[in-house]
Amino acid sequence: MSVETTVHLLRHGEVHNPDGILYGRRPGYNLSELGLKMAERVADQIGGQDITHIVSSPLERAQQTAGPLAKALGVEISLDERVLESENLFVGKSFKDGLGPLKDPKMWPKLINPLKPSWGEPYLEIVARMMAAVYDARDAARGHEAVIVSHQLPIWTARLNIEGRSFLHDPRKRQCALCSLTSLHFVDNEFVALSYSEPAGDMLSAKDKYAPFSAGDSEEN
Repeated sequence: MSVETTVHLLRHGEVHNPDGILYGRRPGYNLSELGLKMAERVADQIGGQDITHIVSSPLERAQQTAGPLAKALGVEISLDERVLESENLFVGKSFKDGLGPLKDPKMWPKLINPLKPSWGEPYLEIVARMMAAVYDARDAARGHEAVIVSHQLPIWTARLNIEGRSFLHDPRKRQCALCSLTSLHFVDNEFVALSYSEPAGDMLSAKDKYAPFSAGDSEEN
C-alpha cells in the first residue's frame, strides 16, 4: 500500500531590518512585529493539518516563525543546521538603496559566475544539504506531514533542483514570499508534485514579500 507524505518548506516571516543589511547567518536578526503576526497566521492556517514533525534553521527568525505552529500542534521543534541560510560574500553590507555594494566596480569580480554562484555558497552544496534534510523529514513524518522552516535562497534552490530547472535565475523573480509554503508531495519515497501557497500573503506588499531578503521595519508596517 502506497504512503503519501508532504514536506512543507516554510520561509520565515518579516525581519526587523530597517537598515537593509544583508544579514545572512548573522545572529540577532529577529522577526518584526508584523513578522510575529505572520507566524501566528501560518499557525492559524495550517495548525489543523496532519503535521507530526517540525524542523527549523537555528537562526532566530526561523525559530520564531516555527514557534506558534509548534505550540498549536504540540510538536517539538528540531533544529537542523542543514537548512540554514546560504553563505554570501556580501553579508553585512547595506542594500537599503537597492543595488548597494553591487554598484562598486571593486565588487564586480565576485559576480563573474552566476551559475556557481561566485559570490556565495555553491548551489550544488545548498541542494545537497537541503535535500538531505527534506528526505530525513519525509522519513520522520512518513504518512503524515512535516514542516521545515528555512530561508528564501535554500528553499528556492531546492525547488529548482527538484523541478530540474537551471540554477541561473533573477532573485527578484523567486516564488518564495515571506511565510510562504513550498510543499513537496511524495508517494512512498518518490517525489510526485509540488504546490505553493502564501498563508500570510495579504499582510505584505508584493515588493516586500518577494525581496531576496527581508528588510522590514516593524514601526512602519
